Amino acid sequence: MSKVPAILAPTEQDIQMLLAAQAHLGTKNLDIKMNPYLWKRRADGVHIINIGKTWEKIVFAARIIASIENPADVCVISARPYGQRAALKFAQFTGVQAIAGRFTPGTFTNYITRTFREPRLIIVTDPRTDHQPVKEASYVNIPVIAFCDTDSPLKFIDVAIPMNNK
Repeated sequence: MSKVPAILAPTEQDIQMLLAAQAHLGTKNLDIKMNPYLWKRRADGVHIINIGKTWEKIVFAARIIASIENPADVCVISARPYGQRAALKFAQFTGVQAIAGRFTPGTFTNYITRTFREPRLIIVTDPRTDHQPVKEASYVNIPVIAFCDTDSPLKFIDVAIPMNNK
């Protein structure tokens, strides 16, 4: 992992936690743009994600998030039921805005709506499920960090963190 500074290198415990959470297991399908993040394909067809590249992207995303002065300018979004609790917990502990559940179209583009927001950064749990906020963010030039599985589309995603998001 030459791209990560020595101070941010993963410990044995970090790698064990990623493996215990099965963050390295992908799906049987593969989006061609996710190919650089793969390690290999198992005999049953499941793609295995390279944990080293996952760690590099986690560190990169953490540095991006830390560079934003006001945490309220970051918006974390999850329409998936399994990601909603994580998004709300992340928002609670860091002070960012959370949108858990259905995303109202026009939240980032239509200033007349009650739910209008102008974040500086968006974090989504699944680019396939959260396609509406990702597309709106592209209209107003908001960078997007996304947790991407092997079959996730990377269109309009600025930083893809390769891991199992199912």
